[in-house]
Amino acid sequence: MTTTRLVIIDDHQLFREGIKRILDLERTFEVVAEGDDGDEAIDLVQRYKPDVVIMDINMPRVNGVEATKRLVETYPGTKVIILSIHDDESYVTHALKTGATGYLLKEMDADTLIEAVKIVSDGGSYLHPKITHNLVKEYRRLAQQRVGSFGGDDGAEIRRPLHILTRRECEVLQLLADGKSNRSVGETLYISEKTVKNHVSNILQKMNVNDRTQAVVVAIKNGWVVVR
Repeated sequence: MTTTRLVIIDDHQLFREGIKRILDLERTFEVVAEGDDGDEAIDLVQRYKPDVVIMDINMPRVNGVEATKRLVETYPGTKVIILSIHDDESYVTHALKTGATGYLLKEMDADTLIEAVKIVSDGGSYLHPKITHNLVKEYRRLAQQRVGSFGGDDGAEIRRPLHILTRRECEVLQLLADGKSNRSVGETLYISEKTVKNHVSNILQKMNVNDRTQAVVVAIKNGWVVVR
């Protein structure tokens, strides 16, 4: 069984300890080091060579975004998940542009944290479900503005992608667009979280995309989901 080596960087010790307790519950995770500053993050990555760094965005001296930029340039094999209280698009975009492959809000639950680490460590990217939903709503708003400016119909009928997805996969895709985590999707559809993960994996493969955010954006473009 492959172990995912993790480093946690956050200047609030109590929050950092809470994150560590959650991660320690997963047998395939190993927290190899902790720190409270971006400078220290560089040193710890050099020393421990972790697979994933979970990094607070707001820290004294060197913040999480600057530290991420330096880490990605020097250690491209190490993935970074940003922790933040900000769900504003500008924060998310800036963090992703500097090389982060994950962005979580500090209001996350334990399942979302574990899910994000697994996806990022496997080479994918992960945005907090609330952020995904906000980005999708903004995309939809801009798309409707463009349609309106050309005299189009904003009330176009939603078309289900039944030519590539099953009805159940369409339901899962809609719930992803609603910003729900795998656990929430399972609770809504009365299926196990493992089954949800299988559906998500099938959706990504059939739609030829890398992660759920891309899947939702493609679905919006094609009118396959309702943004609500």
